[in-house]
Amino acid sequence: MATPKQAGGQARKRTSKSSRQIGYAVVGLGHFAQDAILPAFKNARKNSRLVALVSGDPQKHRALGKRHGVPVYTYDRYEECLALPEVDAVYIALPNAQHAEYAVRAARAGAHVLCEKPLALDENQCLEMIRAAEESDVKLMTAYRLHFESTNLAAMEAVRKGKIGEPRLFSSSFSFQIQGPNIRIDREAGGGVAWDIGVYCINAARYLFRAEPEEVFAFKARGKDERFAETEEGLSAVLRFPEDRLASFNLSFGAAPTATYQLVGTQGSIRLDNAYEYKGKMTFELEAKGKKQKRTLPQRDQIGPELSYFSDCILKNQEVEPDGWEGLADVRIVRALYTSAETGRPVRLEPFEKRRRPTAEQEQRRPPVEPPEPVNATPPTGG
Repeated sequence: MATPKQAGGQARKRTSKSSRQIGYAVVGLGHFAQDAILPAFKNARKNSRLVALVSGDPQKHRALGKRHGVPVYTYDRYEECLALPEVDAVYIALPNAQHAEYAVRAARAGAHVLCEKPLALDENQCLEMIRAAEESDVKLMTAYRLHFESTNLAAMEAVRKGKIGEPRLFSSSFSFQIQGPNIRIDREAGGGVAWDIGVYCINAARYLFRAEPEEVFAFKARGKDERFAETEEGLSAVLRFPEDRLASFNLSFGAAPTATYQLVGTQGSIRLDNAYEYKGKMTFELEAKGKKQKRTLPQRDQIGPELSYFSDCILKNQEVEPDGWEGLADVRIVRALYTSAETGRPVRLEPFEKRRRPTAEQEQRRPPVEPPEPVNATPPTGG
């Protein structure tokens, strides 16, 4: 592979590995970044540290730079930020439409990339990100925090051990009342209910079935609410997996909050409540052979484990899971769902092979974080 290079093409050496900590610049300081990512560095301090911020908001510059004691850069000074010797990696928390550009620029500057989902808005953008990382010999990871969360990993492990027999049917509901205006319903920003929350349901179905869908079908619902002038309010989808296993899910930005999935097998079922959220308790329920097991797990930090894992992979030069290909796998499905919804026809998917899936060994537990009052950022639900 190529030697890591700066944007200008000169070879670049990283320095902070000697301290056993990876220095991160967080790019994009919206509500999720302030509420979840920045506080999580406390739980990842063994091998990760916050060293810079990137934002276009002057109010955030003043307040968050002072709060975290790090320099804050504007987007037009992004390369200057990447050139800092202490910046080993970036965590990209920008609107979906900007993921590919900022990830590629970071990779070409020699920085490792942890990027929020969806990885990008089409397969070509994903491939550009993957190739840029490979050419610069840096790591690219899609920020699927549930790949490190104990409840979801317990569900995967129960399926793997055959506790519900052969998995046959996956069903899920993910919804909330969105507060507008919001980038999640801004078409130019890459908004849309399938892009924003549909990826969770798709990813869950894939890691529970441990397979890739062969065909998809979807309906969109726009409604009359003025919040949804640019994007759909809701979407319902069916995914057909090999061996005629079926996954279905319903999404909405205009319904009461839900975040639940159920997997039914030939000998039992698994149900998770609050399955996709990063706040609140999660409930795991397993029913098999006439017996029911149910346990509720307290809220935990889901971002700290993600940071710790990625930093470990960098320090030990190990492959990451979930990688860029995992992000691409979901992006191609979202695009196929939108094509189906617009044409009214099912869409067949090209064969796609995934070498790695999340495993129980990836589980990490961290206490919940206590986020401070956000600066010029409101939660999508208005809560």
